[in-house]
Amino acid sequence: MQFDFHDIQNCEFGIGRDTAGGGQEFLFVPAVAEVQNALREMSERTWALMNANDQNPPNYNPAEKHSSTEHLILPLADQHASSMRTLHEAINLPTDAQALQDTDPMFCYFARFRDGQRRRLTALRRSTQFKGVVSSRGWLVRQFGDEVVLLEDRVFKLDADFDLLIDDQYVHIWRPSGFEFAGRLQEAISPAVPDNVAVLRQSMAIVQWDNVETYAMDHPRAARYLASIRQFENLDQITEQSLSAACASTNVDIEIENGVATIESGQVMGFLEVLDRRRYQVELAPGQPERFRAPSRAAL
Repeated sequence: MQFDFHDIQNCEFGIGRDTAGGGQEFLFVPAVAEVQNALREMSERTWALMNANDQNPPNYNPAEKHSSTEHLILPLADQHASSMRTLHEAINLPTDAQALQDTDPMFCYFARFRDGQRRRLTALRRSTQFKGVVSSRGWLVRQFGDEVVLLEDRVFKLDADFDLLIDDQYVHIWRPSGFEFAGRLQEAISPAVPDNVAVLRQSMAIVQWDNVETYAMDHPRAARYLASIRQFENLDQITEQSLSAACASTNVDIEIENGVATIESGQVMGFLEVLDRRRYQVELAPGQPERFRAPSRAAL
């Protein structure tokens, strides 16, 4: 982490909300010192939880089924970090002191910090955990001097920690679902299919990708596999023979003609699972091969 939690010099609070046109906007909301201190504690607690979970976190993979809390990292320059990069690098965000009067369009709240070396840290939490309570929906009271009085103002409760932290190099993810929600990853995956397939066409000319692209445009899980597969660095080393053998051993039917593999729509998911190293065969008992599908994978 390129940030000094023990030397925080500045803290800003803000929210992210959906706009009428279907976009997103981020803006600051003025916060008093007590709120700033609470946000600092939240960020420090989040970093402590991350390190207690894994001090050498793996990279976030859009095709993985991650745990509810899991320390992952994603380079800030990665295509899947574009929304979070926009927030972290934004300059002169607008300020709206009344923004918390309407929480319906809010999808997150965040804090931005600077340390003594002017390095920036952005911390974010998705808005489903941001609790707004209005007294008109029930009766809220509090102690005031020697009396109990009715609390009529809107009250918000900050959480114990953040979903993610962003420094100038990485998005440090603590809650993958929170990152995907706030970063609109689900909405970004399908539109990225053509670009991902274009990369794969260059790397694996031995595959006819048209059917795969068509299928992935309508199936988010297939689109996630494509985003994962394009990150492998040895795709150009896969041969027709090795691809055919891997598919045959895991019950995936492909047709190869003139050195090019064609995949029918009914076989696309199995084919992508093979390329993403999620289908495998073991033969512990001689002559009795067993085939499996891995819902998650981690290199040894």
